[in-house]
Amino acid sequence: MRGFTLHAPSLGDAQEHGLRARLAWITGLRLVFLTLFLAAITFFYLGGELTRYAFSMRIVFGAIAASYALGAAYATALRSGRHPRRLAYVQIVFDQLLWTSIVYVSGGPASGATAFYGLTCLTGAILVGPRGAALAAGFGVACYGLLCVALHLAWIPSPIDQPLYATSWSSLAYPLMLNSLGLMVVALLGGYLAERLRITGGALEVAEERAHRAERLAELGRISAWLAHEVRNPLGSISGSIEMLREAPGLDDEDRRLCEIVQREVKRLNELVGDMVDLAKPMTPEPTSVDVAALTREVVELAGRSDSAVSVHYDGPSGSAHALCDAGHIRQVLWNLVRNAVQASPPQGRVDVSVRHHTDAVELLVQDQGPGIPDEIKPTVFDAFYSSRSQGAGIGLAVVRRIIDDHAPFGASITVADRAPRGTAFTVTLRSTATAQR
Repeated sequence: MRGFTLHAPSLGDAQEHGLRARLAWITGLRLVFLTLFLAAITFFYLGGELTRYAFSMRIVFGAIAASYALGAAYATALRSGRHPRRLAYVQIVFDQLLWTSIVYVSGGPASGATAFYGLTCLTGAILVGPRGAALAAGFGVACYGLLCVALHLAWIPSPIDQPLYATSWSSLAYPLMLNSLGLMVVALLGGYLAERLRITGGALEVAEERAHRAERLAELGRISAWLAHEVRNPLGSISGSIEMLREAPGLDDEDRRLCEIVQREVKRLNELVGDMVDLAKPMTPEPTSVDVAALTREVVELAGRSDSAVSVHYDGPSGSAHALCDAGHIRQVLWNLVRNAVQASPPQGRVDVSVRHHTDAVELLVQDQGPGIPDEIKPTVFDAFYSSRSQGAGIGLAVVRRIIDDHAPFGASITVADRAPRGTAFTVTLRSTATAQR
């Protein structure tokens, strides 16, 4: 069963966009760093020193040239916008290889350039979080350790233009252990800070989204107040007039059918105005221990009295199931979900409303037999004024979303998923406050 859970606004696309932006910054900073590094080498070794260390300089310049070429390849890959996470991992690996070549020609195991391994750990943490830092540390330790082993076993010689490196185990053990431990510490700290930053940034983005939504609702509130005053009074007059007209003698069946159509449309417009007022007005929940099983039975009984051809059935405990919530608000949530399910179901269809009590939670399920909701639409079904039906205004589920958002600090959430073999299932989860009586 595929579904969508509403806890907060979805951040997947924003995270991918953020990763691409960080990759672009890191790629640019890498090129600046390499340019400064190249300028420093040229400055210090120019004037005779360059020829003295010709072999080492060829390796350094070759590594820098390869890094420039890779930087161009990174920029090209970033423009395509595909697989930014893979590109981040590739950059981490090649950076550690670059620093290994620099370490080899700048003192070997005792080189101060081993600090660059830690720089890549921080880069990995910035790009992809703890996994990036761990990859950088692990691969950096592997490269540095392999270099030490290769020098000790004479798989590769010391640079021919430099003094022989100390390659005995007694001289290699201490720098190998110290650098490996340092890389692990840097990776742990970098990963931890990156994760805290990610969580804080996500929470800030959610808060900003809720603030924008509150601004939109405030504007909607002003419109709704005008709408309720200007529309409800004429609707009341129309409804009363049609009711009197239906009782008038001399009307044939066709006339009465037209009166029923007008009355049904008046009812729908009145519900629309009510939904807009509910969406816009402030709703501060006052949570208490509520018997949501009894509340659900009341909503189902009320829905069963409507003139709809769709039947509504209750499935749950005959006793109580207490949860922490605002009774009036959750009643509104259930009513909107049931009404939405009835409208989505075909004539003579069935809507099932269930209560499931668990040790620490109570679930309220509303399942219809409609056509279902495509996966790409599930994240938008709770948006105001979005509706997949030609006669829907897309406000009822927006009211549900607002109420669940207000109850989120008390452990509430809602999910929407496919129902087998067809239809949609909405599940409201509330925090349990008592053991169910069955």
